[in-house]
Amino acid sequence: MGVSYIVKLANIVGGWIMNIKFFGAAKIVTGSNYLLQTNKYNILIDCGMFQGNKETESLNYEDFPYDPKEIDFLFLTHAHIDHSGRIPKLVKEGFRGRIITTSPTYDLCKIMLIDSAKIQEADVEWENRKRQRAGKELIEPLYTMEDAEYSLRYFEPYFYNQRIKINDNIQIRFRDAGHILGSSILEMWIKEDGEEIKIVFSGDLGMPNRPIIRDPEFIEEADYLIIESTYGDTVHENIEESTEKLIDIINKTVLKGGTVIIPSFAVGRTQELIYYLNKYYEQNPSLEEYMKIPIYVDSPMAVEATEAFKRNSGSFDDEARELVLSGDNPFEFGNLRYVKSQEESMALNKYKFPKVIISSSGMATAGRIRHHLKHNLWDEKNSLVFVGYQAEGTLGRILLDGKKRVNILGEEIKVKAEIYDLKGFSGHADQPTLLRWIGRFRKKPKKIFIVHGEEGPATALSDQIKRLYGIETIIPNLGDSFNIEKSEVELTSQGQILPSMLKADIEKELEAAYNQFEALIEKTDVILDEEILSKKYDEIKNQLIGLQHILMDLNMAIGK
Repeated sequence: MGVSYIVKLANIVGGWIMNIKFFGAAKIVTGSNYLLQTNKYNILIDCGMFQGNKETESLNYEDFPYDPKEIDFLFLTHAHIDHSGRIPKLVKEGFRGRIITTSPTYDLCKIMLIDSAKIQEADVEWENRKRQRAGKELIEPLYTMEDAEYSLRYFEPYFYNQRIKINDNIQIRFRDAGHILGSSILEMWIKEDGEEIKIVFSGDLGMPNRPIIRDPEFIEEADYLIIESTYGDTVHENIEESTEKLIDIINKTVLKGGTVIIPSFAVGRTQELIYYLNKYYEQNPSLEEYMKIPIYVDSPMAVEATEAFKRNSGSFDDEARELVLSGDNPFEFGNLRYVKSQEESMALNKYKFPKVIISSSGMATAGRIRHHLKHNLWDEKNSLVFVGYQAEGTLGRILLDGKKRVNILGEEIKVKAEIYDLKGFSGHADQPTLLRWIGRFRKKPKKIFIVHGEEGPATALSDQIKRLYGIETIIPNLGDSFNIEKSEVELTSQGQILPSMLKADIEKELEAAYNQFEALIEKTDVILDEEILSKKYDEIKNQLIGLQHILMDLNMAIGK
C-alpha cells in the first residue's frame, strides 16, 4: 500500500539506511502509528485507533501491516485513544517488546485502555444480538478488558527530560508537549556504524498559556521532524474569549430553562473545563444562587482521569501547583457534581431543571453523551457546545456541519438545540503556534513530515513552512514508506552549555522542591488527623517512604 520514496540528504558515500512507514494519521487525524526500521531494530511510535466514519473505523480490524512479534519497542507520545487505542490488539497479536512512555501517560492508559475495551465488548454484544436474530455469523471485539489489562504489563514509565538509554544504539527523551497530562514530544537519537541521526516526533502539541499543564517545550535541533497538523490552517480564538462565550451560553440557556450539553474528551478537555468553571464561580461569589447552575461531569472515565490528574500534580503548571499547595483543589467547587452510576446518568434526562452536562466521548461516537444528545437535541431551549476537534464522519462533525435530523441509538432525532463550536478550547496548537514552535529550532530539520491532519490543514501548514523557513516538507499518504539515508554531511556542533546555566537550572529545581516541602510540613496537623489516617494511612506512609528513597538516591548520586 502506498508509494516508496527515497529521501536523499546529500552526496551519499556508503552509509546506513533507516526506513519510516506511515500506517496511521496520514492525511487524516486519527490512528497514529509509525514504524521506524533500522538495521537492527523495529520501532513503533504510537499505536492508535482510527476514529470517524465506518470506513475509517474498519481499519482498526485489519491486520497490522507488520508482524507485532517483530516489533522491539513502542514509544508512546500520550494516552489519547487515537494514539494508544490499538496497543491491546498489538499485544494480543504477539508484541512482547517494551512500551516506553511518561509516568502520567501510563496512569491514564490504565484507565483509558480498560474503558476502550469495555466499549469494544459492549458494542459487539449489541451487534451480536442483532446478528443472532438475523442468523448471521457472530463477531468478536477488537480486544477485551482482559487483553487491555495484560497489555499494561509491558509499559515502562519515565519522567520528562530523562535521557533514556534504550540500548547502545538508541536513546530517547520525552519533552512536555502541553497537550494533555503526560503528553510528550519524542526526541530520538539513533546510532549505527558510528553515525548518529536525530529524529523528533512532535506528538500532539498543545496551545500555550492553558491551565493545569505546562506550555509545549521547544526543541533545539533535529535532522528530521514529524509534526502534527490538526489545525494547520486555523487561528484559534483566544481562550479567555472562548471562556466568556461559554459562560454567556450557560447563562442564556439557564434563563431559557434549558440544558447545556458539552461533549468533551474525558482526559484533558474535561479537566480544563472544570478548572475554568471553578475559576469563574469562585471569583464571582456574589452571583445569585439561581445562576450557579449545577455542573454534572457524567463520565466514569473522566472521574477516574481527574483522580489521575490529582496524583500527578507534579506535572502541573505553576498556577495549578500553587493552588494545590495552598490547599485549593481546582477540580472541586460548590455546584460541581461527579456522576458515576448509570442510574444517576439516566436521571439527568428525567429532570428538566437547568444544568450543564459534560460527558464523553468528545466526538459523540460512543458513551453516555449519545443518550444525552438523544434526550436534548430536539428541544430548542437547550444548547450543544463543542470544545474539541470533530473528525470527519463522527456524529459531532455531522452536527457541526448542520444536519437537521440525525439517527442516535436507533431513533431519528430532529436537531433544534442551539449548536456552538468554541475552537478556543482546543488542545491542539493552531497554525501560528506550530510555526512559532518550528521557528525555535536552533538547527532546523532537513525535512519535515506533516501528519495528523486532513489534507487541507496539512497542505496549508506545508506551504507556510516552505515560505517562512525554506524547509522541504512531505505530506505522506497512508502506507507510504520513506528511506532515510545517513549522509556524510557534518552535523553542526551543539551549543556550549555554560556552568552558570546548569547551576541556575538546579537552583530552580531545588527551590521548587523546598517550597513543596514547606507546604507539606505546614499540613502536618492535617496529615496526623486520626480520621484521615484511618482512611489513608497506607497511602500516606507509602508515599513518604518513596520520598525518603528518592532523597537517599539523590544524596548518593551527589556523593562527596
